[in-house]
Amino acid sequence: MKSLSFDMYQTIALAVVALYLGSWIRRKVNFFERFCIPAPVIGGLIFAIITCVLYVSGAAEITFDETLRTVCMVFFFTSVGFQANLKVLKSGGKAIIVLLLAVAVLIVAQNSLAVVLARALGQDPLVGMCTGSIPMVGGHGTAGAFGPVLEQFGLASGTTVCTAAATFGLIAGSLMGGPLANSLISRKGLIGTAVEVDDSALIEEEEKHVRQFQMYAPAVFQIIIAVGLGTVVSSILSKTGLTFPIYIGSMIVAAFMRNISEYSGKFSIHIGEINDLGGICLSLFLGIAMITLKLWQLADLALPLIVLLCAQTILMYIYARFVVFNVMGRDYDAAVIVAGTCGFGMGATPNAMANMQAVCGKYAPSVKAYLLIPIVGSLFADFINSIVITFFINLV
Repeated sequence: MKSLSFDMYQTIALAVVALYLGSWIRRKVNFFERFCIPAPVIGGLIFAIITCVLYVSGAAEITFDETLRTVCMVFFFTSVGFQANLKVLKSGGKAIIVLLLAVAVLIVAQNSLAVVLARALGQDPLVGMCTGSIPMVGGHGTAGAFGPVLEQFGLASGTTVCTAAATFGLIAGSLMGGPLANSLISRKGLIGTAVEVDDSALIEEEEKHVRQFQMYAPAVFQIIIAVGLGTVVSSILSKTGLTFPIYIGSMIVAAFMRNISEYSGKFSIHIGEINDLGGICLSLFLGIAMITLKLWQLADLALPLIVLLCAQTILMYIYARFVVFNVMGRDYDAAVIVAGTCGFGMGATPNAMANMQAVCGKYAPSVKAYLLIPIVGSLFADFINSIVITFFINLV
């Protein structure tokens, strides 16, 4: 079999090509727009299918240098760390703490179900982890980050299975959220409970996201400082004997920097610019992760993977319907929050927002849901998820 290798510069260039291809296809095919499938996933999957066909047919084996994937991954998750604003968490009051606890329990439940069911199916528990909170609450970003970690533990197909599960979750969460919320609202007559709430905290936070061209360079420097200091924190954490994702130290440092800025007022964190830079790094990270997938590794796991993913879908439905809805107040806002939880609980925050937009477009706005879901889904869920995943990986 002929071998074809791409260095790190060629690899990231192909990832960008995959991104452009995915963006073009997404504009042309409504299905991808409707379910918020990321452009790098669409284009990258096409590349992955091509490499799979070449490998299975014996025509060629293509290898990529994934150095820049790790760099982009660390930069992206560092940008996520900068979102952890404790002032915003405090402003959400009791409701945000309740939702945060509910999501934490969901993360534990997803991983527990995954491990137990995998063992019942005679599979490696790590295969189960590939369908737990890594791709569900974590989405493609966390799937790409923890896939290599699972591979270090001996699961050769870790990244491929995690990414496949994340793609399934995006679609399932989008299909489930809106109809479930609609059913709750219509059957229980919840539209009468829709109320307006103070959205000043959300407005204040959004004002900090205003971009200024001259601040992009300082934003890059802030990310780099967090990454550099984060390597020291990661090194200290590694001495515990536990396995942590490479980005965890940088996320922690970024969170400290953000909150020192908020409470001291001595310097500013350019959060809007950091969000943009994090989005660019995420696109590049996903692009590289997708084009380097080894799809042929899914063949032996097809049936167990289907069972595991169906079980996660059932869990999400039951948990959102009977736990999230009840603890969030059993009213209209709670129903909209259910739609959002299904979105980021099995996919990503953009899916959550799309779900809620569809529900609110039919009935009425829910400022409470629009305040809580982005804060929990984008700011704090990744922190909790990383900790729980690390615990489970070291446990199994």
